[in-house]
Amino acid sequence: MSNTKNTSQSQGSRETQESPDSQESQDNTERHTADGPRPTPMEVLRQARAQLAELTGLAPESVSSFEQTEDGWSLEVEVLELARVPDTMSLMASYQVELDPDGQLTGYRRVRRYERGRADARGR
Repeated sequence: MSNTKNTSQSQGSRETQESPDSQESQDNTERHTADGPRPTPMEVLRQARAQLAELTGLAPESVSSFEQTEDGWSLEVEVLELARVPDTMSLMASYQVELDPDGQLTGYRRVRRYERGRADARGR
């Protein structure tokens, strides 16, 4: 009989331990849109890089800016356009990438090209 008592006590302690998870579930529910769960910023970054790579055939190297906008997300992605030797002479490009609130790419454009080893001019 003491086992029954311990079981109910351990279940009660499990319920207490699960309550923070319940709060986390509620927080995740708040991030849902009418069409499903809203992607996290990291998911948006991954989706943007993958979609840009698929469309351009170029591998993104980094994301230099990232912000949420009224229409979704806006990123600037750095891409290697032409590898050269030495590597500091490789031709890089910055692409402005726009995504909807669900992280789907809605448009992109190349905003500048530069050699990897070159710093931006002052005032930029």
